[in-house]
Amino acid sequence: MGSAGTVAELVQRQWGDHRPGLRHEDIVLSHHQVASGAAARAALLVDLLPAGSEPHLGVLLDNTPEFPLWLSAAALAGAAVAGINPTRRGAELARDILHTECRVLITERAHLPLLDGLALPGVRVLVTDTDAYAALLAPYAGARPGDAVLNRPAPATRMLLYFTSGSTGAPKAAICTQGRLAAAGGSLVDHFGIRGEDVHYICMPMFHGNAVIADWAPALSAGAAVALRRRFSASGFLDDVRAHGATYFTYVGRAVQYLLATPERPDDREHPLRLGFGTEAGAVDAARFRERFGVRLVEGYGSSEGGAAIQRTPDTPPGAIGRASDRDDLAVVDPSSGRERVAAVFDSAGTLLNGDAAIGELVNRGRTPFEGYWRNEAADAARLRNGWYWTGDLFFRDADGFLYFAGRTEDRLRVDSENLAAAMIENILARWADAAGVAVYAVPDPVAGDQVMAALALRDGVRFDPEAFAAFLRDQPDLGTKMTPRFLRIVESMPVTATNKVHRVGLRREGFWSGGPLWWNGDGGAYAPFGDVQLTPLVREYEEHGRHGLLSSHGGGL
Repeated sequence: MGSAGTVAELVQRQWGDHRPGLRHEDIVLSHHQVASGAAARAALLVDLLPAGSEPHLGVLLDNTPEFPLWLSAAALAGAAVAGINPTRRGAELARDILHTECRVLITERAHLPLLDGLALPGVRVLVTDTDAYAALLAPYAGARPGDAVLNRPAPATRMLLYFTSGSTGAPKAAICTQGRLAAAGGSLVDHFGIRGEDVHYICMPMFHGNAVIADWAPALSAGAAVALRRRFSASGFLDDVRAHGATYFTYVGRAVQYLLATPERPDDREHPLRLGFGTEAGAVDAARFRERFGVRLVEGYGSSEGGAAIQRTPDTPPGAIGRASDRDDLAVVDPSSGRERVAAVFDSAGTLLNGDAAIGELVNRGRTPFEGYWRNEAADAARLRNGWYWTGDLFFRDADGFLYFAGRTEDRLRVDSENLAAAMIENILARWADAAGVAVYAVPDPVAGDQVMAALALRDGVRFDPEAFAAFLRDQPDLGTKMTPRFLRIVESMPVTATNKVHRVGLRREGFWSGGPLWWNGDGGAYAPFGDVQLTPLVREYEEHGRHGLLSSHGGGL
């Protein structure tokens, strides 16, 4: 359909297009109806926002038609949407709304209990599934795109204020302009050959950047339809795909593992889906997904703040993400000195031999499209240091320039003076056929540095077999001697955030004990249950070094 400089232009293109454009359960709206509904909401927004206020609205909704309608309305009006995370509570939820200076909050009856008792001065709350909302919107039914604007939409107009991880303090609201969002959508259309007849299935939460930037925006750019799922459901995934004729979806975190954990069916390959795009599935599960469902998964990398991007090319080797995009000057550097790390060296089996020297933080030394955080100069300064954009992610790079993801900077472990990346150990453990999900993180060593701990979720109907697991580890040629988990926690399900990412902060906080089965490996042999007499030497180590409280303070009695 050609490139567009703003999201508003893309919304306006829908006017007069009577093909199906938005699907949700039994609802089907044409592209024209979406544009018309967006125009009506834009006109309402212009009348509701007080003069002189920031043109911001908060959206506290599940994935219902009102979410993309208000995204489109904000684009037409020249306003910005702050996606509000419904898993936040109390003062933290109020803080997100007030920090982004939202004077209008769009929500639904299901989320009203979250707002009970919150002090939200000056915030007008609209509840979409009520008669009052319908009556408020009715007078604007005849509006056309462009009739009502707060600011004339331009590429530099703020479009999104979406919250990034709050693992190191309050979540930060990253800014995304209409120009950047339109360009991101157009880039994915070109990269994946998205067509107007495609249907994009949006099952990831729309308050998060993945669903909007990688799923909604390319559909809008290509004139494709979107199909919404209120909340992700592994059991309902294929039924939705078939019902809506979905051809493309995005994922983050453990979503792919959840899909693989569903019971296999003879008709698993009977669907129109052709592509999934996302992060953190891992090579093992991507291969399993393609074998079972016949769908190619493309692992990508793009800093959620827009500061760096990696593009996958046909010659990308297994395990690699790709190369730097043409606009970026990406380097893997030592976080403390800024010096570039050496190229990765592999053996004949593909095992990384020099991880301690090759793994570093990915930085963009070129011109970055990072547009900053809303009213957070300290966070801006932390991202932009010495003229570089620091991603906060660990990578290594081979001699041909291909980049390999090695985890987050906070997920790095130092075992016996050797630096390890949690993501690399996870990729190895994920090969175990009984594993439904794996997370690796550091726990303190009694003397210095870290020890490796893993949380393991098992497939349905499987019991943990310590001897079989130890035998599996011995058979992995790329599992270094320092990588073997000393501690292993068996969990019923992997703790995740609202965006299906593993909640490693919580796992690290819980440390050795959370009230579930815990195993340990002290001599490189089989795993023994926590509390076994073999633990006595370990307990003595901790007592001698004044660290035993780390064990007992987490609820475990020895």
